Amino acid sequence: MVTLEDVARQAGVSLATASRVLNGSTRQVGATLRARVEQAADELGYRANIAAQTLARGASNVIGIVVHDLTDPYFAALADGAMRAAATEGLLVMVGTTHRDPEQEIAYVATLNAQRVRAVLLVGSRVADHAVTGRLRDELARYRSGGGRAACVGQDLLGVDTVAPANRAGAAELARALAGLGHTRFAVLAGPPHLVTAADRCAGFAGALEELGLPAPHVIHGPFDRDGGYAAAQQVKDATCVFAVNDVMAVGALAAYRERGVRVPEDVSVAGFDDIVTLRDHVPALTTVRLPLTDMGARALELALAETDEIVVEQVAGEVVLRESVRRMA
Repeated sequence: MVTLEDVARQAGVSLATASRVLNGSTRQVGATLRARVEQAADELGYRANIAAQTLARGASNVIGIVVHDLTDPYFAALADGAMRAAATEGLLVMVGTTHRDPEQEIAYVATLNAQRVRAVLLVGSRVADHAVTGRLRDELARYRSGGGRAACVGQDLLGVDTVAPANRAGAAELARALAGLGHTRFAVLAGPPHLVTAADRCAGFAGALEELGLPAPHVIHGPFDRDGGYAAAQQVKDATCVFAVNDVMAVGALAAYRERGVRVPEDVSVAGFDDIVTLRDHVPALTTVRLPLTDMGARALELALAETDEIVVEQVAGEVVLRESVRRMA
């Protein structure tokens, strides 16, 4: 069976351009490119399908957003930004959560494709499994070949428009700021080693300490959630400062220290990453790396709706915010 990808390859154009020409999009394509695509389709005997034409014309007013964990304020903020942006376009939103299961993520994309939604937005880290990532990338390619649009917040590994947090750079900047306060003995509550976001933040932090000539941190792996931070904090020994690779883990660590009578920051300093909205009322206020989460979600949806041939990858830098949970060493 001849696919739209075959036509695009034969014509020497992008998949998006071939889709616009053959699936009835209202977006304009230059006469030269249009002629090349139509000629390639004739030569290969390609026939467009009605579902793809419906997508390309934008008849669907539904957006699918797939996140890892809606109970995590990080994902809630990103989804909220995307949903607010969708509302301004008069679009409805379907939200699915994978509970951090990559197989569920692939299944969601296939289902949203079958339901002919206008665009799919994936929010969350990739895993260090090339086979799984490849299957997700292939599923997205099938969806896009039928006229669908897609974007993600996370690592640039899926062949779609991407809003990519600068995880390594943000963690490195945090390490330098904490070292600047006189800390030399660190622990990292590192999350799961197979999760790319967690691994990048841990590596960025440890790399900066090495560049400063400081001892390597004590790295403790565990779940990427509040309970993971709670459990990991109880394994920390001989550290003046603890870095949790996301804020919800840091909140768990603070709870563990509070229950044990360990004072923060008098006995140990604690820092996180993300600056989730629920930190506004937390005592002590958490030092963290701030990401513009709501804006990132809105931007990802904007990219998903844009009809462009070029894949756009935008890096988003984090900002170190020093608060009361970290003290200056004497």
